[in-house]
Amino acid sequence: MHRVGSAGNTAGSTRPRKEKRFTYVLNDADAKKHCAGINCLAYLNGSAFSTSDYLFSGSRDGTLKRWELNNGDASFSGTFESHVDWVNDAIIVGEKLVSCSSDTTLKVWNCFSEGACTRTLRQHSDYVICLAAAEKNSNIVASGGLGGEVFIWDLDAALAPVAKSVDAKEDEVPNGNSGPALTTLCNVNSSSNIASSNGQSHGYNPIAAKGHKDSVYALAMNDTGTLLVSGGTEKVVRVWDPRTGSKKMKLRGHTDNIRTLLLDSTGRYCLSGSSDSMIRLWDLGQQRCVHSYAVHTDSVWALASTPSFGHVYSGGRDQSVYLTDLSTRESVLLCTNEYPILQLSLQDDTIWVATTDSSVYGWPAEGRTPQKVFEKGGSFLAGNLSFSRARASLEGSAPVPVYKEPSLVIPGVPAIIQHEIMNNRRHVLTKDTAGSVKLWEITRGSVIEDFGKVSFEDKKKELFEMVSIPAWFTMDARLGCLSVHLDTPQCFSAEIYAVDLNVSGAQEDLKINLAQETLRGLLVHWSKRKQKSSSHSLSNGDSSSGKDIPPKDSPRSRSEVDDGTENHATHVLPSFEFSTVSPPSIITEGSSGGPWRKRITDLDGTEGDLPWWCVDCVTHNRYPKENTKCGFYLHPAEGSPAPNITQGKLSAPRILRIHKVANYVVEKLVLDKPLDGGSDGTFAMGLSSGQSQLSALDSSSRIGLKPWQKLKPCVEILCNNQASFF
Repeated sequence: MHRVGSAGNTAGSTRPRKEKRFTYVLNDADAKKHCAGINCLAYLNGSAFSTSDYLFSGSRDGTLKRWELNNGDASFSGTFESHVDWVNDAIIVGEKLVSCSSDTTLKVWNCFSEGACTRTLRQHSDYVICLAAAEKNSNIVASGGLGGEVFIWDLDAALAPVAKSVDAKEDEVPNGNSGPALTTLCNVNSSSNIASSNGQSHGYNPIAAKGHKDSVYALAMNDTGTLLVSGGTEKVVRVWDPRTGSKKMKLRGHTDNIRTLLLDSTGRYCLSGSSDSMIRLWDLGQQRCVHSYAVHTDSVWALASTPSFGHVYSGGRDQSVYLTDLSTRESVLLCTNEYPILQLSLQDDTIWVATTDSSVYGWPAEGRTPQKVFEKGGSFLAGNLSFSRARASLEGSAPVPVYKEPSLVIPGVPAIIQHEIMNNRRHVLTKDTAGSVKLWEITRGSVIEDFGKVSFEDKKKELFEMVSIPAWFTMDARLGCLSVHLDTPQCFSAEIYAVDLNVSGAQEDLKINLAQETLRGLLVHWSKRKQKSSSHSLSNGDSSSGKDIPPKDSPRSRSEVDDGTENHATHVLPSFEFSTVSPPSIITEGSSGGPWRKRITDLDGTEGDLPWWCVDCVTHNRYPKENTKCGFYLHPAEGSPAPNITQGKLSAPRILRIHKVANYVVEKLVLDKPLDGGSDGTFAMGLSSGQSQLSALDSSSRIGLKPWQKLKPCVEILCNNQASFF
C-alpha cells in the first residue's frame, strides 16, 4: 500500500489553516454503488440472524455497503457512512461490523442497522490497514496499521456506556493517556490527547502488542482468541498472545513484505502471502515453514481457505485467483480479473473478489467440494521457488483459467481519475476510469453534461471562458468522487452577478457570494430542523440562551434584511439546490478531535460541532468581508495612437463586467475633448464600487444620448496581451 494524502489532509502545505475545514463530497447519480476500488469484503451467514446471507464491502470511497444475497442474486441493502477516508478492512464480530480506515479510526456498526455508526475507536497514530477477530470470542478484535502498532480491543469494554459526546449520534472512545489526537482533518498531532466533551479521558485502553518497528499489513487470529499473528514490511511473521500482548515467536522465510495471513481454527497452522509472490504454510508448534507454494507471478495480496483449511484461494497483483491443495501441492488457475485483487471472501460455492475496480465479482469456487475444480483439468504442481513459477509463465506454459466469466457482478460506478476546475469556479471537468468526460456544477453537486468518451484536453480548451473568479475552494478526487474543501476566510472571496445565475427579478448589479449560497444549499436540511427544534423548545417554555442571536451591530446582507422572520437559509436559490435523491456528504472535524461524515439529508439540526463560521454564515448571514476592490492601470497598447487617459491607479470591484471598463474608456476619450461647446466633468474620477461611475454613466446616457453615445464603442481592451473586449 502506498502512502497518499488523506481527504482534506494539509500536511506539507504552506497555507496555515487554524479554523475547522468544511468539505462536501459529491455523490454520483446512483448512491447505491461504490465509486472507487473495493479494499475489503466480509461475508455474514445470516442463518442465525435472518433468512438471508449478507456481503459487506468496504471501499476507497470511504463507505461500506451491505448486499443481501438471495437465490444467486445480490441486492443493495444499506450504506454505512462515517469514515472520512479509505475503508481498508472490515470484519464481522457477532452481529457487529467493525471497520478500519486511513482516517486512523476503527468504527463499530450494527450489521442490520440503517447504517448509523455506534462507536468510533481511536488509538492508532497512522492509517489502520488490517483487522482480525476471534470467531468464538465475539468481543476480541485486533487492529494494525502503518504506524507499526498492533492493538487488541475488548469490544464489550470499549463499547461500555460513556457520557454523551458532542457528536450527536456517535460516541467516541478516546485514546486514553498515550495516543496522538486528530486535530485536523486526518492530520495527526502527537502533542495532545483526544478527550471526550467534558475533557476527561474515557479510561479504556486496548492491549498493545509492541514489537513492530514498521508498517503492519496483515493480521489473523484463531477462533478462541488465544493466538494472534501479524506481518508487514519487516518480512517476518510475528506470533503474539493477544490476552497479554506478549511475544511468542518470530518466523522468518519471506524475502519481501507480508501482505496477508490466515490461521486455522486451532491456531496450529498459519498461511502467509507476500510481495515476494510466495505463499508459505507454517507449523507454529514446530516454529518453521513446512511448505511453500509458487503459484503467482507477482505479489500475493489476498488469501481465503476452505473451512477444513485443506485448500486455499489466493489472489494478488497478477490479477489471478488460484486454488491450491495444501497437502498435494496441486494448483489450478480458477479465474483472471482485469484488475489487481485486494481481498477474497468465500461463501459456500462462490468466491467473492475485491479489486481496485469499484465492482465486486463473484466466481464459482466449489468451496464445499474444491476437488471438483481440479477434475476440470488444467492443474499443475506448485513449485517451492518463486522464480520457477515466473519462469514457467515467461516460457508460455501459463495455465488456462477454469472459469472465463464471473457468476455474479455487483456493479460499481467508474471512479474519477482526472479533474480540472474551470475559470468560472463553478464548473469542474472530470474524466473517470471508463474514459467518460463530464461537466459538474459544484454549487449544485450535479453533472450538467456528459460528453462521453472524448479528449479531456480538447474539451477543456473548448470550454475555456475569458473570466476571472478568485479561487474560493480546493478539490481532490482521492475518494473516487469530487471532494470540495472550504476554508475560511478565503472561501468567501468569490462573487458572481445574480443575473449570470438567471435569478429572476435580480438587479443588474446584485452580486452573490458563491460560498455563502453553497453553504446554505448544503445546510438547508440542518437549518430547517434546527429551527423546528428551537421552535419546539420555545413552545414548551424553554428560554433561548441567546447564543444564536446576532448582535445588533453585526453586518447583515441585503437578503437577510429582506428575509422577514424566517431564516434565509431555508430559501435556497435554484442554482444552489443540492439533490435529495443522491445527496452529497459533508466532512468536518468533531469537537472531540476527530472528523466525521454524514449525508446532508441525514443532518438533524443537533450537530453542535459544525464549524462556527459555517453556522454564522448560514444562520446569521455573517462571513468575513475581505477587501472587495482591486487596483489596476489603463495604458494605451503599444503602438496605439490613443492618449493616456489617466495618470493614476484605478480601483474597481473584483467582479466587474469588462464592457463597463470599455464604456469608461470611451467616455474619457470623448469627454476629455470639447463636444457641443463644452465638456462634461462628471466622469473625471476613477472607477468605484457599488453605484460606480460606470453605473452613473449608463443612467446619464439614457437621459440624453449624445451622438457618440449612440454608436457602438470602437475600443479594444487587452489584458495580459489577450483581447477581453472588442
